[in-house]
Amino acid sequence: MKKTTALILALLLLLGALPFAAFSAEEAGAPSGFATTPGLYVHAVSDSADTEAWQLWQSVHDEDFNIAKPNEKYFFLPSSADKSSVDVYNGYDASVIVNGVEIASKSTASVPYEAGKSYNVTLAPGNYYTLTMMNSTAEAAIYINNPDADGSGADLMTYLNANKNNSANATGAIATPDGKIDNTVIKKIKGRGNTSWDKPKKGYNITYEKKVSIAGMEKNKKYSILPNYQDDSLSRNRILYDLSDAVGMPYASDSRYVDFYVNGFYWGSYQMAEKVEPGSLVPEVDDEGFLNEDGSIKKDFPFIAEVDASATDGDYYVTTNNMKITIKSPEVDPGMPGYEEVKTYVKNKFSAFYSAISSSTASLSDYADIDSVAKLYLINELGKNWDSGVSSTFFTYKQDENGVYKFYGSPVWDYDNSLGNAVGVSWDLRTIGVTDYEKYTGWWCQHKGKSSATSKRSNNIIARISKNKEIAAAVPAIWFEDFMPALEHFAGESFDAEINEELMTRDAYYELIKNSAEMNYKSGWLLNTGSWIADHSKLNKAHYDAETQKMVVDTTVTRYSQNFTDMYNYAADWMLSRAAWLSEQYAPNYTPSPLLGDANGDREIDIIDVTWIQREAAEMETEKPIVFIAADVDGDGEIAIPDATHIQRYEADMPVVLRIGKPIR
Repeated sequence: MKKTTALILALLLLLGALPFAAFSAEEAGAPSGFATTPGLYVHAVSDSADTEAWQLWQSVHDEDFNIAKPNEKYFFLPSSADKSSVDVYNGYDASVIVNGVEIASKSTASVPYEAGKSYNVTLAPGNYYTLTMMNSTAEAAIYINNPDADGSGADLMTYLNANKNNSANATGAIATPDGKIDNTVIKKIKGRGNTSWDKPKKGYNITYEKKVSIAGMEKNKKYSILPNYQDDSLSRNRILYDLSDAVGMPYASDSRYVDFYVNGFYWGSYQMAEKVEPGSLVPEVDDEGFLNEDGSIKKDFPFIAEVDASATDGDYYVTTNNMKITIKSPEVDPGMPGYEEVKTYVKNKFSAFYSAISSSTASLSDYADIDSVAKLYLINELGKNWDSGVSSTFFTYKQDENGVYKFYGSPVWDYDNSLGNAVGVSWDLRTIGVTDYEKYTGWWCQHKGKSSATSKRSNNIIARISKNKEIAAAVPAIWFEDFMPALEHFAGESFDAEINEELMTRDAYYELIKNSAEMNYKSGWLLNTGSWIADHSKLNKAHYDAETQKMVVDTTVTRYSQNFTDMYNYAADWMLSRAAWLSEQYAPNYTPSPLLGDANGDREIDIIDVTWIQREAAEMETEKPIVFIAADVDGDGEIAIPDATHIQRYEADMPVVLRIGKPIR
């Protein structure tokens, strides 16, 4: 980027520092080892020995990185920064004064500040700047530094953004709100994305030298850092990834809101997510797992496949049923043993799966895990995901608990064009006969990919899944017993500590992202990225009335201004209104599943159930037949005193491993 300054080495530990005291370069260290532009630099953590987590002050830019007011400067501070003072390094050849603190040339000082307040910076008579500091609330900050990405002096982002295939190593830092910094080296960073790669704010795949944790995530080497450029809430991917985790989908990608800095330049608010890869995210799949010890090809082996219409000759993919299926793992290079055999195996298995989805006689459960495939459909239907069944639609082929190989719908990925965000392609919508794509009402997945408005069938795999009889039979219970409790928790209607471990409330997400989002948009990224984005200015919100089994629509219009708070609320309100519409559709076909522990079937878990189990164990009669599947709390095939004990512990708020009170399907 033409206005980005290379920055790798920075300040060493400030020894013996007094409040707001300045130090020379010899005492405190300084950005060195590369050509720096004169300016002021701020560190992510006060009194830190780290040399990586530095940001050069910068001006607001447009999306071509042009600057209209070069004398108005900003420090976009990560959540690790102290909220009252920061360590500032003066890279100018003369001393400067910031908020009454004089900082000698090539020295560092602790400067007090108030977030959002502008300070005059005096460089010399007649040479003034203003400096405003903004604080983030994101869960971490990611710093990546390399001033010589190609060996010829190219700035890292200039080099990476020139070609998605370019890659480089780097140094860096992971800073968290507690002030801790991880300086694990970056083994490789390169561009990622399909259509999103053409946007000015881009995404990248990052591979660290060793496993690292991002703000409490499970340790991994590989991450994808997502720009969410087309999503003015910066949250649609995060919320739907976490929702998929909360409803029990396998391999949901964990992620965090982060601020992203490269060579001292703030690139905005991003989402750091576990990369869709074998290993920690999908432990059953291994790039070498298709081989026997003698190097021969196994008869059966697990794999991860992606339906991806944009696959090119540079990808490892097969074509079947008019779909391109990219093989994410095992990924075998041309000329290596198994290259063609793996492709043939994946093609045959996927073809059989696709045929079973559409068959009127075959049982899909013989080929797929019904629960996860139904949930994959529901995530796409809830979001009205534009890319549903077209790209970023992943399936994992692995053994079930009985050792039978089946397809699982997961991991979920790429939902920024969901939840009322996009307008879609007008000619495509006309072709399939959809006129309400931007609204939270109306079916979506079953129409995606149709050849005409009157067509009864689409070749799109999610469209076909939505029409499968086994999926259709499973969906109502999954919706009301998995999705709705999670969505009610998200809405703040009923807090559930267990759900909260995977999916937070809408208010909690907002508090984490709001200040980071303000920094993102202030720095130069637009809230509205053009004609692709739908009108988010108003909505008649809706909720579901469980007694009438109907959606109730507000008569008063909720209006939203073009600011982050309202755009975030629009995304959340649209999703919850969409959930109300889907609940009305699924209600007529919903029969509640038995609840674990509800021995008498009255939908309550109480002492009466304990009595029924005790009477059953003693071979005494009960008022009506006991619900065996619910009474067998520990699942050992018998109704006995230990089952009653589990319920008693549950009633007494004592630790119980079993999911008492949860539906049994």
